[in-house]
Amino acid sequence: MTDAIGVTFDNGPKLHFVEAPPTPPPVGAHCVVTTRRGLEVGRVRTEPRREERTVGHLLRVADAVDLEAHERLRAKADDLKWLVRARTRQADADVKIVALEFTLDEAALVVSYTAEAQAPLRVIAQALMDHTEARLEFVNVGPRDQARMLGTLGRCGDGSCSSTWLQSFSAVSIRMARDQQLPLNPEKITGPCGRLMCCLQYEHDLYRELLQGMPKKGGKACHDASGVCGRVVKVSPLAGTVELRTEEGTFHELPADEVRRIKGGD
Repeated sequence: MTDAIGVTFDNGPKLHFVEAPPTPPPVGAHCVVTTRRGLEVGRVRTEPRREERTVGHLLRVADAVDLEAHERLRAKADDLKWLVRARTRQADADVKIVALEFTLDEAALVVSYTAEAQAPLRVIAQALMDHTEARLEFVNVGPRDQARMLGTLGRCGDGSCSSTWLQSFSAVSIRMARDQQLPLNPEKITGPCGRLMCCLQYEHDLYRELLQGMPKKGGKACHDASGVCGRVVKVSPLAGTVELRTEEGTFHELPADEVRRIKGGD
């Protein structure tokens, strides 16, 4: 176990824990850390804590020279990103350049891209060689990582979870949308990354608990107190009700705990 502090970088909200010095900087301070990539400027996000694994160590609090170099290299990387995008279009290459990031000493340039097939890395490298002597590192990122790095808006109107606070990506299934009685329309349940929305998992356990013992949609059930029988056309777990459609075509919304499921009526 090591004393560590969590820092974030420009490419998203994920916390990276680095070894903390005896006198750690305050939360919110910019700092220079060394990682597998090299020297990077991050921002302190947590107080010191004990962690089993770290990805580097904190060298110093970033001064004006560090911050100026960081901004200069970020602007240079952004210019090169547009250059590479133009070159890949000219080569008719099926690749999307997501981001370019220099290390603070400009020793390495990380190129994040996404491609379905083999990416034309030689084309990208040739476009960059005339403009930097940095070591090139290519990283193929997935759709969710792409949303994290670019920054996107969710369907809620706020920043997407992946670009604002989410630390890891969990598996999301269509069953989660079905259990929450959401329309199974891809346009309604997919996020800006083109994958199922991460937020479908947040309340799924609650919905599963509420659905236990409730009649299933599509089955037949009866309300003994009123004598109404029909097919379940809607289940409302939060309200605790089900809606039955009788053979006559009428609809009745009834408490789920008062409705008896008819076996073999599915």
